[in-house]
Amino acid sequence: MRLSDWTDGKRKAPEPLEGPITATVLVGTAIWFLLFLGQLPFYGWFAEHGHTWWLWTCLAGGGLGFVGLWYVRARDAALRRAEAADGAGRAADAGRAADSGRADGRGPQPPPRRP
Repeated sequence: MRLSDWTDGKRKAPEPLEGPITATVLVGTAIWFLLFLGQLPFYGWFAEHGHTWWLWTCLAGGGLGFVGLWYVRARDAALRRAEAADGAGRAADAGRAADSGRADGRGPQPPPRRP
């Protein structure tokens, strides 16, 4: 199978998975920080063997987790705002359509034609 088989536009993209994204990022961030704190007492051993990058990797993972946590919370808030605006827009459109007399909301109902 070639890459062009996947990128030629003939395949439909799958729907994105939705779930407890904030909780997932929070748990991942906590794990990185726990790994950092768990390795911190052994800093001397890591320094002697040239493995201090293990500690800094865990710290960087925790720090990037905070960035990810900020991002997913902002994303969730934006999705909620968009959903609320979409719901309010639909209600307003339905109200205008009811006031105008036409189901499509394009103005008053024209008089019926006589044969």
